[in-house]
Amino acid sequence: MNSLYEDLTEITREAIHAVDPYHAIRKTCDLVDGRFCIRDKVFQVAGENKEDGFSFDLSGGRLYVVGAGKAAPRMAMAVEEVAGEAITEGLVVTKYGYLSPLRKIRQFEAGHPVPDKKGVQGAKAIERLLEKTRENDLVLVLISGGGSSLLPYPAEGVTLKDKQAVTELLLSCGATIQEMNTVRKHLSGIKGGHLARMASPATVMSLILSDVIGDDVSVIASGPTAPDDSTYQEALEILSRRGISDKVPPKVRARLEAGKDGKLPETPDSGDPVFKKAYFRFIGSNQIALEAAADEAKRLGYTPVILTNAACGEAREIAKYFAAIAKQAVRHHQPLPPPLCVLSGGEPTVTLRGKGKGGRNQEFALAAGLEVDGLENVLIASVGTDGSDGPTDAAGGYADGNLVREARKRGLDPRMFLSENNAYPFLDQTGYLIKTGPTGTNVMDIQLILHRKV
Repeated sequence: MNSLYEDLTEITREAIHAVDPYHAIRKTCDLVDGRFCIRDKVFQVAGENKEDGFSFDLSGGRLYVVGAGKAAPRMAMAVEEVAGEAITEGLVVTKYGYLSPLRKIRQFEAGHPVPDKKGVQGAKAIERLLEKTRENDLVLVLISGGGSSLLPYPAEGVTLKDKQAVTELLLSCGATIQEMNTVRKHLSGIKGGHLARMASPATVMSLILSDVIGDDVSVIASGPTAPDDSTYQEALEILSRRGISDKVPPKVRARLEAGKDGKLPETPDSGDPVFKKAYFRFIGSNQIALEAAADEAKRLGYTPVILTNAACGEAREIAKYFAAIAKQAVRHHQPLPPPLCVLSGGEPTVTLRGKGKGGRNQEFALAAGLEVDGLENVLIASVGTDGSDGPTDAAGGYADGNLVREARKRGLDPRMFLSENNAYPFLDQTGYLIKTGPTGTNVMDIQLILHRKV
């Protein structure tokens, strides 16, 4: 019989494999008699959905491929295998260390989660490429998580340094991805539908790997090819609500105020004609990963229960709730008797209180470990499907009833580490980190409880 940790490894491996964008694109895209085809439901940004898929005749035009995100190179590799020599030119931007072997599509590496100069260079290179497009061309846009940071294009009057400062402030105050992207779209020349405008008058087809709760296309990677109905006023309200209005750089505040006063144009909204030739299709989501995890758990003998794909809020608070579920399962065999696998997905946040090293999944594991101290036959874990949790080389962490005991043997105080947001060294020293390496995909996080007699 496998250990709980071995079962965890197999379940997360299958969940991540199910949302591998390479396999998803190979299954849904094809080149048939000079036509680029996409199977199943495709959404038109401004118009009717196409239930029977999408087909574009390339005989009178060209095919360009651009994109950004942690999964962009792996997506591009699949497109190259599907379209081959039909690709005229392409360029994708990804996180350092996430490159894939590509033949025709160029790759840029850039900073994440805080944008850097390489990202600006990549965004400008995409703009130059899209200047070549004509009405009969197709622009394939590959979008995945991380695209917001990896494709910085400071709007007029704002510098990269300003954007870096805003990003760090938003990350440290626990802002949701929706809040972060509302602000970033109004400081960008490429997000919030501006990339679609760059590609006009060509047809734009976006293949999207969703990393946001609710799969809102306007939020994923800050919606570079989607309409944006948010406003400068809303961006200012977010800064105020999060208590960072007086901390953002003066140029940022000045731009948002000018936009609120009508001195700057808003981002393209759903009524903008640029979206009449814009389409998109989802190729992966957190729900798909959860269902695959549940199937693997069932194969291993567990009864799986999926709670939600929309877990959000402070990671340590969600961890406490999961620990409470684990205690109920062990003590009362509820919601079901063992072997039991409880699953959820989403994107918790961390409000930084200390200066430690870690990420939301590691913080979840440390907080959960404090709550289940001494509890037997149970394991709790949280894993980032991209293999990268915060600015670390870990995907996440796990906890069981022995974690705190192991820490005490080593003279470590888990509460002190948690108070400093310093989960990485704690889990590293106790042996409770989860490391997968870059996975080539990104559909938020998966949390789980495993309970059975070992």
